[in-house]
Amino acid sequence: MSLSVQALLDAPVIELDTIDSTNNYAMQLIDADTAQPGLTILARVQTRGKGQRGKTWEVDAGQSVLMSMILPPRRTPEEQFPFLTAITVAAADVLLELHEHWHVHIKWPNDIIVNDKKAGGILIENVWKGGKWSASVAGIGLNVLQETFPSDLPHATSLKLASGKDFPVQELAAALRERIVRYISGAYTDAELYQRYNQYLYRQSQHQHFTTGADTWQGTVVMVTRDGLLEVQQEDGSIRRYPHGSLTWKW
Repeated sequence: MSLSVQALLDAPVIELDTIDSTNNYAMQLIDADTAQPGLTILARVQTRGKGQRGKTWEVDAGQSVLMSMILPPRRTPEEQFPFLTAITVAAADVLLELHEHWHVHIKWPNDIIVNDKKAGGILIENVWKGGKWSASVAGIGLNVLQETFPSDLPHATSLKLASGKDFPVQELAAALRERIVRYISGAYTDAELYQRYNQYLYRQSQHQHFTTGADTWQGTVVMVTRDGLLEVQQEDGSIRRYPHGSLTWKW
């Protein structure tokens, strides 16, 4: 039986001071068969926060939303990208409503951009049992109160740097949790979410430099397809589609 929105929101929220990774903790609960859909883990600090392609996410305690949600996929295995769009669009919508002067975008496939800098990211790890997609762990990392970043992160920002305001981290986490649950539960159709995702698409219709292997090249960002491929118009006018991981985006 499909769980209601309220049932998902009524699931426990576990708050931790320190953890290696909220996604790891969620996976351990799933492996131990002690998790339930909607269960959410929040941490003040992560010592080994996960990012794309093995990157780590390091922040000072209490300055970021560090959250992992155990979610029912409610999809077929072929519909992983619509599931991702529901979560990323939910996060973008929450941020857009926080500050009227922000420019909020989604950098394909799942980075959250505020005013041309990365404010956060989403990492989804899927659990398969018996060949079926049984659960997903959605990890959300969002910079909220940081005022400085290391010199090797010139394209990072926080909500405070983007606005001059202090946003309450726990309240923001609760707003993100509720919006994500509602969006994956059918607040919008897949077609509507797909359209909204492309409306948020960072640098759409603009020239962008990419690297593929040892080659650096330039193209125009067109859109993201319904199966999650990035369409890029080449300099000769042709359109090519790229799966995640096949090229590197250059800032």
